[in-house]
Formats: sequence, structure tokens, C-alpha cells
Amino acid sequence: MSQTALNTELQNIHTNNSKTWLAGGFFLFLALIFLFTPQVTSNFSFAFYAMFWIIMASALNIMVGFTGYMPFGYVAFYGIGSYATAVCFKTFEFPIAFSIGASGLAAVLLSLLFSPILKLRSAYFAIVSLALAVVCRLVISNLPSSFAGGGQGMILASSNNPLQSYYALLVLFTVTLIFVLWLSQSRLGKMLKAIRDDAEAASVMGINVPRVRLKAWIVTALFSGLAGGIEAWYTNVVDPEASFAILISAKSIVYAMAGGFGTIIGPVLGTLVLLSIDDLIWMRFPLVNMLLLGLVIMALILFLPRGIVGSFLRRKPEWRRYVA
Repeated sequence: MSQTALNTELQNIHTNNSKTWLAGGFFLFLALIFLFTPQVTSNFSFAFYAMFWIIMASALNIMVGFTGYMPFGYVAFYGIGSYATAVCFKTFEFPIAFSIGASGLAAVLLSLLFSPILKLRSAYFAIVSLALAVVCRLVISNLPSSFAGGGQGMILASSNNPLQSYYALLVLFTVTLIFVLWLSQSRLGKMLKAIRDDAEAASVMGINVPRVRLKAWIVTALFSGLAGGIEAWYTNVVDPEASFAILISAKSIVYAMAGGFGTIIGPVLGTLVLLSIDDLIWMRFPLVNMLLLGLVIMALILFLPRGIVGSFLRRKPEWRRYVA
């Protein structure tokens, strides 16, 4: 290796380390804020859902930003996680910790069941994934009421403990962001980006495209399934319409896109900005909440098409050494 190439490689390593440390510092700052929020106020609902949507947007970014797949049926993993927790806790009377673990397992199993659709690309993948999410909702709705509550859903009143579920989500929030940080610097992350840029070229380079892509799919399902299980514990209610609502997928996509797909900080920043705007609009203008929020989202897409972080880096490319 020539001296010039060696210097370039060392510079890249230094740049990547700087990005990781800065992103990690930002994530640690957020985690500390969320850690002490219940000590400051008894109303920690906003903080809970800020963590929830950051997890959902960051997990989605693993498939979209790293791999280039847009799963409109992403809600299926959240929904199956919610129901796995509810069924294990209420029907089988398992402890809540076991029931939460079952939500992640159920989402992983569902991702394996759905894995053949990874052979599809572009709009075909998006549409088929959405269709499968609808199928999941119909299957859950038609299960016996004694097992999964039928069309009326299930109530987990005896598990009610908002503070414990809040801290459980904080743990998942922390693990999700640590994993995404690791992924951005790992060999697996580089392979996923290579597949996103050109799957055929990645295959020629010796990357096992189906296997690597499946890993991203499974991890995406795992985090969203666990988030669904913990949220079911927090709200104590699950029903087919809410658990498999396409709005779950839509919000995850919009929040991640607002920050910038393919970046580490983007989905986190996009979620915090849009969620704060949504909360502010809801308090000030409750009757036109959805209209004003829609206008804000349209403005972001029109004026910041690469998201907040992506558009900033396009205008200030010298900041790429600091922003992951």
C-alpha cells in the first residue's frame, strides 16, 4: 500500500471514529434526559412516545437507509409483537417479562415467514409487504375470542405499570441506538450499503446478498416487535385495527425520511422535530391538527427532500466528517 493510500485510509478511520463518538454522545444525552424525565414529572407520555417512534424509525432505517427496501407492511412486526405480549400475558398467564420477550420472538418468526418477498424489488416489495400486513390483521381478527380477543381486542389491565414499561422501553431505546451505531461501522453495515447501491455488483464482489439482506430484515422485525410488545404493556390495550394500522408504517417512514434515510442521527432528529411539532399543533390547534401537520410534512418533502440531515450535508459537505 502506498503512503498516499495509507494516509487516506487513516483519515477515513479517523473521520468514522469522530462520527461515531459525536453520534454516541448525542444518543447518550437523549438517554440521560429520558432516564430522569419520570423524576421531574409524572406526565412522561411524550417522552415514552418519543422513544417509541425513535425506535420504530431507526429500525425501519436499517431496511430503507442501509438496504434500500421500503416495507410499507412494516406495521405487521409491531402488531404481531403487541399481540404476542397480550396473548402470552392474558391467555397463557405468563409473566410480563416473558411476554415481552415473546413479542420479539414472534416478530422474528414472522420476518422469516415473510422472507421470500425479499426477492422482490422496488414497488413490488412495498405493495406485497403491505398486503401481508393486511392478511395478518385479518388472521388476528378471526382468531377465537377466548384466545386473542377477536375483533374487539384484549385488555391487559392487571399488568398496568406505566413506570416499569417506560424504563423497559428506555432499555430497548438504548440497545437500538447502540446497535445502529455499531452497524454503521461494521462489516455487515458496509455490505448492506453495497447491496443498496448495486445488488448485482455486491454479489460479484462475493457478498451473499440474500443472507445479508435477511439479517437486516430480521433485526428490523426484532426491534419493532419488541417496541410493540412494550407499548401494549404501557397502554394495556390491543386491538386489530390499531395494532395493524397503516398509520404506524406511515409515521415510521415519515419520521425517518424527515431526518434523512441512510444516516444514523437522521431518524432520531426527524422523529424529535416532527413529534414536537405535532404535539405543539395538537395543543394550540386541535381541530386542524392533521391538516397543519400534513402541511409541515409537505414542506419538509418539498424543501428538504433528503431530510434534515441529508439536506444539511448536501449544502455543507465539509460537515460529513462529523455527522453520521
